[in-house]
Amino acid sequence: MDFSAVNWLAVIVAAVVAWLFGAVWYMGLSKPWLKAAKLDPATMKKSPLPFVISFIAELLMALVTALIVGAMTGGEPSLVAGLVFGFVLWLGFVATTLSVNHRYEGFGWDLTLIDAGHWLGVLLLIGAVIGWFGVAEVAG
Repeated sequence: MDFSAVNWLAVIVAAVVAWLFGAVWYMGLSKPWLKAAKLDPATMKKSPLPFVISFIAELLMALVTALIVGAMTGGEPSLVAGLVFGFVLWLGFVATTLSVNHRYEGFGWDLTLIDAGHWLGVLLLIGAVIGWFGVAEVAG
């Protein structure tokens, strides 16, 4: 695996943008999400750990997306390619995984739609940033 073409600035920017999107998404949908997730805010433990973990996960998602988009476009990513790969990764892995896990866990489709919508936005934004920034400039 060739990491030399990874645009690390793009990876960091993509993760920050994705994390901020998640904050806005779940602030806007907090009441329906809490209900769908069967959580009571009064009994929930307050911790910054989920926020840290989600940012680290989005950094990894951005890195993997950069590697995939770079490899699949012959090292010439574009905004459209980033969006397409973001959608394909979401459809192939995230939407399917959430659909299966939420059925086994006894949650309704409302939780799946909220969470899947979040991850669709995350992967589209990550893909767009990765594609828009392109690969790293290699010193020659």
